[in-house]
Amino acid sequence: MRAARYYDRGDVRIEDIPEPELQPGTVGIDVAWCGICGTDLHEFADGPIFIPPAGHPQPISGESAPITIGHEMSGVVSAVGEGVTDLAVGDHVVVEPYILHDDVDTGPASHDYHLSPDMNFIGLGGHGGGLAEKIVVQQRWVHKVADSVPLDQAALIEPLAVGFHAVARSDASEGDVALITGAGPIGLLTAAICKAQGIEVIISEPSSLRRAKATESGVAAHVLDPTTDDVVARVAELTGGRGADVGFECTSVQPALDTLFDALKPTGVLVVVSIWGHPGSIEMQKLVLKEIDMRGTIAYVNSHPQTIALVESGRIDLSPFITGKIALDDLVTDGYDTLLNRNETAVKILVSPSGAGLG
Repeated sequence: MRAARYYDRGDVRIEDIPEPELQPGTVGIDVAWCGICGTDLHEFADGPIFIPPAGHPQPISGESAPITIGHEMSGVVSAVGEGVTDLAVGDHVVVEPYILHDDVDTGPASHDYHLSPDMNFIGLGGHGGGLAEKIVVQQRWVHKVADSVPLDQAALIEPLAVGFHAVARSDASEGDVALITGAGPIGLLTAAICKAQGIEVIISEPSSLRRAKATESGVAAHVLDPTTDDVVARVAELTGGRGADVGFECTSVQPALDTLFDALKPTGVLVVVSIWGHPGSIEMQKLVLKEIDMRGTIAYVNSHPQTIALVESGRIDLSPFITGKIALDDLVTDGYDTLLNRNETAVKILVSPSGAGLG
């Protein structure tokens, strides 16, 4: 089968590899769509980060580069292994792409399995990836999605779950005002979660296309251009001088982080959602004098069921955020290059590993 394989920074190759073998307790999936994630871009431009370098195997998967990549995937169940009873061939599914030690409690009451030792992600740390025609995944990480949700939109459920967990980390509630810096996929999807939970959203984004997406999709009440707007002054104006209750940093850009410190109210909560491939700096005096509560967030934890329910119910429409669909062979030229060098022209680019659905 065809798959995208990460060898090293700037070196991703499309290759033919053997199909994965079904094992007891696993599910075989024909991948329909896989999104290109910001983490994938960091790995290509700055990595390896989560991907284990050649000769340094990941402790759980035992794999190192070259690694089959891609973790924002949707697909159709093609086979079920012995002992799998809650899924059937033909089911539409998405993958919660974790690699964890077998003894980690991932039950419904767990709130920290995503922070367990040696955690990594399918499509980054091994165990196959969504940028391949087929994948075999442990039953625990496969979530059924209603057939009414198109499979291209279903591929965005994984990044939407990132937004869901980020909002949960913020402790924001209905009636609060959130400032989101960055209207890339994670910023927009975090805004979608906020709106669904009754949180008013202000987005700051320099790209005209991405500002238009924030407006057209309806996820933001106010959309600002930091190249022309005084974002801090506008947030103060929109909040009656109080400042935003919560802020979500979704860019990994220093000026955006600085803006959040200035635009948040005293005792505001600042959640860093983006993956930083370089050091950032914090003005400690502002952190102290405003009693800002700064929090990190990584991925999701038992977030998929609630996230899927929001999409199935129609409370969140994912279709506006898909701005491109490409074949696997065009991953680097039309995918990575666009998002790294012309990111103002795209939001979410989906890849069809088999070529199906590209018309």
